[in-house]
Amino acid sequence: MNARKTAELSPEGIARSDRKRLAAEEGVRALADVEKQAIEVRKNMARLREIREAKERETEREKAAADAALPASAVKKRSRKPAR
Repeated sequence: MNARKTAELSPEGIARSDRKRLAAEEGVRALADVEKQAIEVRKNMARLREIREAKERETEREKAAADAALPASAVKKRSRKPAR
């Protein structure tokens, strides 16, 4: 059987466990930062989409108003060419 020390940790063991704990905490912070940035990016994309769609609606309105202001074009009759 293997006999293990249960109460005493070596200085290397303490340092190793501290590094693992710090790495785990850093990992949690990093994931939180990534999620926060992703939320900010999605909010910005939604804001920019709203601006783009509003601009497109305004352009459509201006185009419709310009089309309505123009007089209706006269329908051209096709000229009949003699058959050969």
